[in-house]
Amino acid sequence: MLSLAVDAVHDGFTAAIRARDGYRGDGPFEAWVWRAVVNAARKGRAARANLLLLPGADDLGGTEENPNELRLTPVLLALPERQRLIVFLRYYADLDYRAIAAALGIEVGTVSAALSAAH
Repeated sequence: MLSLAVDAVHDGFTAAIRARDGYRGDGPFEAWVWRAVVNAARKGRAARANLLLLPGADDLGGTEENPNELRLTPVLLALPERQRLIVFLRYYADLDYRAIAAALGIEVGTVSAALSAAH
């Protein structure tokens, strides 16, 4: 799963570099780049839609060494796409709410509400 995310980030940054002349300056550049990453992830996800299976709820438990550990990957995969994207952009890409809103083409209040729901 991590390799799919790395591929999406790579493809998105590559697309952003190739299309850099298309940046109009009407929002944060960082948000524009991450929008290219989101689009690449969506494109890759659509191409592999029939290959991805969500793990069952029994896969949420910890390891033998850390029995109380919660594995977040299945939890994150179970979120609706918008919430997953917002969580990714907030905690992985470290974007603020305004930049996330610009990257996804939504309102800042929607970012706040979706992130709260995801938590």
